[in-house]
Amino acid sequence: MKLSVSLGFWQDRPPGEALGTAVHADALGFPELWIGEMATYDAFALATAVAARTSAIALTPGPLPVAVRDPVMIAMGTASLADLTGRAVGVALGSSSPHVVERWHGRERRDPPAALAESAAAVRTLLAGGRADLDGKVVRVHDYRLRLPATRAPITIAAFGPAAIRVAARHADRMVVSLVTAVSAGRLTARLRDESAALGTAAPPVAAWVPVAVDGGARAREQAREQARRAVVGYLGAPGYAEMFEEAGFGDVVALARTRPHPSELLAAVPDELVHAVAAIGPADEVAERLASYAVDEITVLPCSTDDDPCGERTLRALAAL
Repeated sequence: MKLSVSLGFWQDRPPGEALGTAVHADALGFPELWIGEMATYDAFALATAVAARTSAIALTPGPLPVAVRDPVMIAMGTASLADLTGRAVGVALGSSSPHVVERWHGRERRDPPAALAESAAAVRTLLAGGRADLDGKVVRVHDYRLRLPATRAPITIAAFGPAAIRVAARHADRMVVSLVTAVSAGRLTARLRDESAALGTAAPPVAAWVPVAVDGGARAREQAREQARRAVVGYLGAPGYAEMFEEAGFGDVVALARTRPHPSELLAAVPDELVHAVAAIGPADEVAERLASYAVDEITVLPCSTDDDPCGERTLRALAAL
């Protein structure tokens, strides 16, 4: 199984540790680094900084929210990154959450599956050096053509629900699922294969984002669990995710999430067992067994960064040894 690395952007750690994680991932020979975009760095700016401090690792910004970044912005950023760094570059697209799209950016999150499909089609045309000409249900692009060299960068699509998986089957070079149980990852992978078979095409590979912390003492494990707990809180009441957590035996936490309590109250209600359902935290052999339980093509490791393991270096070294 392929292992790639994603930057965690843990809320309780200095943002600059992301660069340290990237340097370790490159030095240890991981083939690809995902650079997401949350409340700190611009993804393309951080990816360029990563390239200046590393030697070989491929760079994949995203998933970028298609309701916020239009196809021209995405294609221009991707081509700029490839041209300025000389690295192998991909790009990941997603729908993001209503809170990020509507509250942070003040944009309308209209018909996410259509926006995702239309954006992916337009971005692929632009990255191939073509001129996109699209009047879609959500996306409109006319007249622009890259002046930089065409990158033909592979496109990853973040998906969970049936409509998004259908989009991934038609438009993605790879699909990614985030913070899911192993059972759910297997089910989503099977659904993607079914959708691809219906189209008469080969199913793209599937990657699963999993928070990981290897070894360390009790305090380090608790700090890692707390990081993963904070990451999962926003998913507990989301459609699809809520049902996944109910199926895994955490219906009481989902019921609380649906009442929209104060975030601190919900955070305190998330048990360790729920965290371990979507993360791999513990000794190296247990982590390896846990990751192997995911019926996917690739594990994208979000290495936890703790006082005992800053930047997730020890975790990455242990995974590299696997």
